Amino acid sequence: MNTLDVSIIIVNWNTRDILRDCLRSVYEQTRAISFEVIVVDNASADGSTAMVGREFPQAILIENPENRGFAAANNQGMKIARGRYVLLLNPDTIVLDGAIEKTMAFADLHPDVGIVGCQVLENETKIQRTCFAFPSLRNLIVQKTGLRRLFPRSHFFGSANMGWWDRDTESDVDVVSGMFMFVKSQAIRQVGMMDEDYFIYAEETDWCFRFCKAGWRRVFTPVARIIHRDGGNKSTDPVRLQTYVQFQKSMLIFYRKHRGLLSWAGAKMIYLVSVLISSIVWNIGRLLNIGKNSQGKARLCTAALRFYLFGTEPRL
Repeated sequence: MNTLDVSIIIVNWNTRDILRDCLRSVYEQTRAISFEVIVVDNASADGSTAMVGREFPQAILIENPENRGFAAANNQGMKIARGRYVLLLNPDTIVLDGAIEKTMAFADLHPDVGIVGCQVLENETKIQRTCFAFPSLRNLIVQKTGLRRLFPRSHFFGSANMGWWDRDTESDVDVVSGMFMFVKSQAIRQVGMMDEDYFIYAEETDWCFRFCKAGWRRVFTPVARIIHRDGGNKSTDPVRLQTYVQFQKSMLIFYRKHRGLLSWAGAKMIYLVSVLISSIVWNIGRLLNIGKNSQGKARLCTAALRFYLFGTEPRL
């Protein structure tokens, strides 16, 4: 099997138009290295696969008959990837200024780095605060009590998302955010692929935790930049109810797997109490017709409560 520089894996689900823009930017901005693009489609119903086949015939297309989730779909791509590096790239991103080539040059200079993240813009001027710390009960309490919002740049209260750091300098991090993960294939062979117990969310957290335990650095560098359209909301808005519950479910999987039974129980209780309080507040707002989108937020809380109390969750 011939080896390429980079295998770019894009998991798609009903994002045809923004996927088109993403693929166009990849091909336009990646000229000086050898690469392949692998699109894994999770049973889209919007004509995504037809668009890829028609407009980007050079891309490798995997069509799943059902939505297998983000981790499983990425693993499908990694199983056939031929690159020295693998780039997991979200479809709602735009590659800027040769970002993939610049990231590879950085990775080649740092052989002890397993995963590289780049600077991510929400628009042409606003930097998104990507990368974050491994989950902990302390950080979860700080978040749910609102202390992180009160002291966003504090090294104690803002530690979960490193609120003091503006993402304009190179830094070692715990977790590289999943919209752009540039990963050394050698490290993947040692650590293994993504854990498919995570349907969506926290899969990159779990992966980075395993890379950490295996001794691989995870590094953010601003030498390369992409745009994450609308901060990622364009790809999640249509299924907000389901993803709200899935995020909490995935975080609990991480706590149980890596932090132990007591931490899992503590995290579940914190999430439950937080959702219960929020449900009361937003349902009052809904009844009194006050508060921005109180009805929609009340629905989110109700769905989460059903998950915690009865184990049922909205279907994706």
